[in-house]
Amino acid sequence: MEVTAIIDGLEKNKTVWQGLFSGASPGLQQWRPGPEKWNLHEVLCHLLDEERLDFRARIKHILETPDKTMPGIDPEGWVLEKDYASWDYSKTLIEFLEEREHSIAYLHSLRDPNWQQNYEHPILGTVTAEMFLYNWLAHEYLHIRQVNRYHYQFLKESSVIDLSYAGTW
Repeated sequence: MEVTAIIDGLEKNKTVWQGLFSGASPGLQQWRPGPEKWNLHEVLCHLLDEERLDFRARIKHILETPDKTMPGIDPEGWVLEKDYASWDYSKTLIEFLEEREHSIAYLHSLRDPNWQQNYEHPILGTVTAEMFLYNWLAHEYLHIRQVNRYHYQFLKESSVIDLSYAGTW
C-alpha cells in the first residue's frame, strides 16, 4: 500500500467516525461491555488524545526532530488522569473531527517527506515515520471494529427483540 492510500484512509475515516459517534444515546455512550472495558465516551476521548498527542505528533517529531527525545504517552492512564468521564461528549466529537482535519492538512502539507526517517525508541527500537503512519490507520481499524461491536452489543443487550435473524456476530 502506498503512503497516499494510508493518508486517504485516514481522511475517509473522518466520515466513519462521525457516523459511529454522532447521535449515540447517553446509554450507549456510557455502556461498558465489561467492568474493566472502556465505554464509547472514553474511546472517543482516547481517539482525540491519540490524534493530537500520539500519531500526528510522533510522525512530526521523527520528520522534524529525530535526534530529540520523544515525549512519552500513557493512553491507558489518561482515562483517569485526564478524567475522560468529565469531558463533554458532543464537544469532544467536534474537537476530534477538527483535529482530524488538522492531521490531514498536516500530512498533505508535507513536501517529499522522508518516510524512512527513523528514531531510536527506547522500547520499540528503530521506528520510522512510515511505521507510525501505517500503524495510525491500523489503530483506527481496530477501534472502528470495537465501536461497531459496542453498537451491536448495546442493541442486543437493550432489546427484547430476538436479533438472531440478523446473523451471528
